[in-house]
Amino acid sequence: MKPIPYGRQHIDEKDIEAVVQTLKSDFLTQGPKVSQFEEKFAAYVGSKYAVAVSNATSGLHLSVLALGLKKGDRVITTPITFAASANCVRYVGGEVWFADIEPDTYLLSLESTRKLIESKPKGFFKGIIPVDFAGLPVDMEAFNVLAKKHDLWIIEDACHAPGGYFIDSGGKKQMCGNAKYADAGIFSFHPVKHIACGEGGMVTTNSEQVYNKLMMLRTHGITKNSMSENHGLWFYEMHELGFNYRLTDIQATLGITQLSKNKAGVIKRNEIASRYKKAFGGKIKFQELPEGRYNAHHLFVIEVDNRKELYDYLREQKIYAQIHYIPVHTLPYYKKIGYQHADLTHSEVYYSRCISLPMYPNLTYEEQEKVISHVIDFYYG
Repeated sequence: MKPIPYGRQHIDEKDIEAVVQTLKSDFLTQGPKVSQFEEKFAAYVGSKYAVAVSNATSGLHLSVLALGLKKGDRVITTPITFAASANCVRYVGGEVWFADIEPDTYLLSLESTRKLIESKPKGFFKGIIPVDFAGLPVDMEAFNVLAKKHDLWIIEDACHAPGGYFIDSGGKKQMCGNAKYADAGIFSFHPVKHIACGEGGMVTTNSEQVYNKLMMLRTHGITKNSMSENHGLWFYEMHELGFNYRLTDIQATLGITQLSKNKAGVIKRNEIASRYKKAFGGKIKFQELPEGRYNAHHLFVIEVDNRKELYDYLREQKIYAQIHYIPVHTLPYYKKIGYQHADLTHSEVYYSRCISLPMYPNLTYEEQEKVISHVIDFYYG
């Protein structure tokens, strides 16, 4: 049997055909496919606006800028995430403060965040960046209540969760990243994510002001919307120091076809998760699914003893599991600037035991059975 990765893209002939048509068109970048992708994505998650960007990291960077973050400002996030969720704050000279996770969902703890906020004077913090870790939605409504009480903005890092949702107190389905309870949502189109564009990202928002700021900063801080009649179509103005964080039409075309398959892909991911849960129930701990939430399952994470030994054993069987993630506050860069003494016990215990098993829509039944049998045999064989 061929090697089994923890995640991978699924590109079919429809994807290839669409990209080829764009390659034959007049626009490889700055053409119509980008806006089409933005419109379709906004409709899918239920946001008013969507801004396509070069990757999710650039989306995070632009979002903190659009929300006015500046040097010395403080933002709270989770240590159990990819470093980009925190790095975006550092890009503008802000300070990252970490709150602990819930030990069973692995999500940023609302109570830990509340305690951290309330331990400081009002105005000490500027924002919160919760992460829909592994595809499990954060209760954004609850975080929104907390944020409003303390005049904080929220960026929902939904990179793991397109297609996930939670049911709010009004009984309505709230898609991850729809910006109903946040100022912006962030998505990733890296190949191991649900929607693969090679690289790429999307920022969603319901704020016209944030949208306009994102659009300007995405393209060098330049606009062509001059009110003067004395200029020709060539004229442009640079209002701010922006960036080249654009997505190409080639990537956007792939994103459109990939997006059309995401609903079916998320259903398949949940079928795979259900088989894992049935096999491991009562034997091996896995991420809890709170009532009223639908996990998009970018990852399927278990907690085990002898994690390193299991990891090595699976690799010997050509099963390439992965670890998500090394807690951000323990990375050398963050240790150097003084984050190693934070009290983040649940995050550190989680990291000592976590391992992500293969999870992607075209994982076959036979491949998954191989993964399950080797995990069970390692502990109970």
